Amino acid sequence: MKILRWGFIGCGEVVERKSGPAFSEVEGSGVAAVMSRNRDKARSYAERHDIRKWYTDAQQLIDDPDVNAVYIATPPSSHAPYAIMAMRAGKPVYVEKPLAATYDDCARINRVSEQTGVPCFVAYYRRYLPYFQRVKDILDSGRIGKTVSVAVRFATPPRQLDYDRPESLPWRLQPDISGGGYFYDLAPHQMDLLQHLFGVIIEARGICANRGALYQPEDSVAAIFEFEDGLPGSGSWSFVGHESAREDRIQVVGTLGELSFSVFSYAPIVLHTSQGTETIRVDNPTYVQYPIVKTVIEHLQGRAVCQCTSVAATPTNWVLDRILGKI
Repeated sequence: MKILRWGFIGCGEVVERKSGPAFSEVEGSGVAAVMSRNRDKARSYAERHDIRKWYTDAQQLIDDPDVNAVYIATPPSSHAPYAIMAMRAGKPVYVEKPLAATYDDCARINRVSEQTGVPCFVAYYRRYLPYFQRVKDILDSGRIGKTVSVAVRFATPPRQLDYDRPESLPWRLQPDISGGGYFYDLAPHQMDLLQHLFGVIIEARGICANRGALYQPEDSVAAIFEFEDGLPGSGSWSFVGHESAREDRIQVVGTLGELSFSVFSYAPIVLHTSQGTETIRVDNPTYVQYPIVKTVIEHLQGRAVCQCTSVAATPTNWVLDRILGKI
């Protein structure tokens, strides 16, 4: 069995809470080195997680002979450069979502993956969580009949840091780094899930606005989209709404019923049919990326197939860019 020795590029909050420990919990996998441009952060993460090597330069980590696979957990604008560097070094890549900050950068990653024959996987981990597998099972069972419409509804109040001065705003609100505003950070999970459940989106259009005037990027988005089988969908996102309007829901309407579920809060799944209303609670693992990390590792070991490749993830960036009018 191939032993995976991972190098982490980036060791921030996502790595701490959602993904990092999972790499050492899967058989035949461990972490050999970590990298952050912040020396103290890299050293602290390495010491706290008993990792022998740490770097402040990504190329040094990629060139390390003890590293044979790379996890990229940086803001989206650096995903493409780091992924391409790793693949050209012959080292498989697992990259945080979205795959890149633009659809064009996704295409660059895919070209290099094809040229080198080195795989690139993307952290759309919700596909592999028990919660969303239950959603898919219900849809596949035909309990709500033929799906006739899909609607995404998301609203949240501003965060305290959204009121900071422009030079102090988080990277998620800097379009040249994130690809957009909070929409580009959160909507990828929703759009990937929808395409996992209903097929590829072949058309998308959006109206974007900045209603709160707290920062430069859009804070309010409305969109319509069409799946490959003709299914219509719509979405609305507000990141400056009142607390009373807070919402995290996808509603699926069928000829025999309705299914609704959340994407970020994992609120109980609600199924309405002629038999009544059913509320379904599903627990997820402590480290939510564990199921997909396990699948990626087993794919690289020849024991499984992970469907969250860079090619599969690229349509999501196309949809985001279409909604924001970037392409």
